[in-house]
Amino acid sequence: MTTHDIRLDGMQDTQALGRRLAGPMRTGDALLLSGDLGAGKTELARAVIRAQAGRQIDVPSPTFNLVIPYEFRDLLITHFDLYRLENAADVMDLGFLDALDDGAVIVEWPDRLGDLTPPEALRIELTADADRRLARISGSATIVERFLGV
Repeated sequence: MTTHDIRLDGMQDTQALGRRLAGPMRTGDALLLSGDLGAGKTELARAVIRAQAGRQIDVPSPTFNLVIPYEFRDLLITHFDLYRLENAADVMDLGFLDALDDGAVIVEWPDRLGDLTPPEALRIELTADADRRLARISGSATIVERFLGV
């Protein structure tokens, strides 16, 4: 497992990270976003999706819908927010595996995935305190290299 930390000093840094992550996304990819409430998971997901769109589009939080698909010319991205789910069986009911087969997924609260967690996922843990925000990005050396070039 390879880990890389990126400091996020403001919204512009979060958006830049989203653009960086969006570029290499392809079918079968999973971006797993974890962190406390308010850490910036939805903002990062929004930045990735808008970068894929190539323009400012409406990207609401899927907290109440649980899942929102975004179909682009070259890639379907499905955004999941699993906060209100109890277990992996509930995730199956949302069509998680089909979404992963048909495109890429962005998952907030990935701890709810259980055994459904893709082994080659890119994990992004967001932390925030009074002084700074940090994105701790981890995964296999291959996946971290593909997304971050490091």
